[in-house]
Amino acid sequence: MSKVMFAFLMLALVVAAPAAELVIAVSTEPPGLDPTTNSAGVIKLLLHHNLYENLVQVDETGDLHGQIASAWEISPDGLVYTFHLREGIRFHDGTPCDADAVRKSFLRTMDPQTGHPHREYFAGVDAIESPDGRTVRFQLRAPDASFLTVLALGDSVIVPPGREDLAGNPVGTGPFRFEEWRPGYSLRLVRWSDYYLPALPVLEALTFRFITDPAAQLAALRAGDVDLVAEVVPEIAATLTQDPQLRVVSQPQDLVQILATNTARAPFSDLRVRQALAHAVDREQLISLVYYGFASPVGSHLAPSVPYYADMTWVYPYDPATARDLLAAAGYPRGFSATLTLPGNYPQHVRTGELLAAQLGEVGIRLELQIVDWGTWLDRVYGQADYDLTVVAQIGRLDPAPILRAYGPDRPDYYFRRGWSSPELDELLRRGIAVADPDERQRIYAAAQYILATEAVNVFLVAPHQILVQRAGVTGVKILPHYVLDFTAAAKG
Repeated sequence: MSKVMFAFLMLALVVAAPAAELVIAVSTEPPGLDPTTNSAGVIKLLLHHNLYENLVQVDETGDLHGQIASAWEISPDGLVYTFHLREGIRFHDGTPCDADAVRKSFLRTMDPQTGHPHREYFAGVDAIESPDGRTVRFQLRAPDASFLTVLALGDSVIVPPGREDLAGNPVGTGPFRFEEWRPGYSLRLVRWSDYYLPALPVLEALTFRFITDPAAQLAALRAGDVDLVAEVVPEIAATLTQDPQLRVVSQPQDLVQILATNTARAPFSDLRVRQALAHAVDREQLISLVYYGFASPVGSHLAPSVPYYADMTWVYPYDPATARDLLAAAGYPRGFSATLTLPGNYPQHVRTGELLAAQLGEVGIRLELQIVDWGTWLDRVYGQADYDLTVVAQIGRLDPAPILRAYGPDRPDYYFRRGWSSPELDELLRRGIAVADPDERQRIYAAAQYILATEAVNVFLVAPHQILVQRAGVTGVKILPHYVLDFTAAAKG
């Protein structure tokens, strides 16, 4: 065979070879694909870093690095943030991601008409300038120690100007671009050929399969229909640790599971009732029976894996007798009945709810479990605060300031905040943003967590660990601390 024929044959084999595609099973389908208009965490889990990008990014250890920006400076007074953009970045629709596009992206985020779920994160921005094509400058009204971290969140992704169809046709600058969404079945992303980092991404495509049932996820993994299962339920993960064909990967994340209370609705407007709830919950039993050890106990709204965490689990230790006494003092010597609304697409929240019903039942609190779909939960519980109790996991924001804003004056209509306020906490949160000294911020946020714990605004349960199971040969998947799976460098052997 001639060298020409051999080269031609090899080229034909390469062309005919199947593209490297990773298929990932996920339990929850996104309600939309635009994280700047929808608060659902699953949008960020799947698309942040993979399709959408930011000025800066967070790595596995929580450190900040440039992403769309290659460098930045902060003025000595903390009021001016200047970012220098990488050269030649384009959005997936071909338009340039230059300084003007970045400026317009943030103006869109700050526009009340956009409907950004956390517009309060940018309330301190006084002006945004683009003095040249590669420079973006933010002018703040007051120093904000959390601002740089906020810019790394999924809430701060950069989107192209003039696009109003991102919920169904997402466009970013990430390593993968949107190809197809088959509602109820799958979401497919393909390699962005003009990605600015050489040789990345490694894969040609990502397909997210929506498989709600954990047993069906495992069956698909064993059959080779999927390569990886994200958010594996702990009881299944515990059975797979010795399987040579599979690899269980787990690590703490910035996520806190809470028993959220409707503080605007009796009897949960009474502090004694909320204290009784807190005393009636056995966190260690939850970790053992629901999470099989893949979780850490928490007593406030910060996860142990993030800076400024202070352990508040001691404030209300498990004590059913004290819980009964508190209920009697509040006028409920025989307890009361309430509804616990649970999002059915999250098996761990449902299982937690079932165990909580048993634990609270021991002190006289009789719970009716109401399991709803995710869209109903987002609309009725999160949007309208129409509930008694609910179990959900709150995604962290890497810095305490944006996390705890939900308890402050910026969000009086937040679903668990409508009936509760604390001027003392408001002042601490104001100081925590303005102060840059880490030691002072540590003291401020320890005091803030103490208020949240003692007021029992919610019952803080556990920090679930992120768990995924992948087939042998899958490498390079990054689990980021802010509830993100990064497939930029993932490969399939």
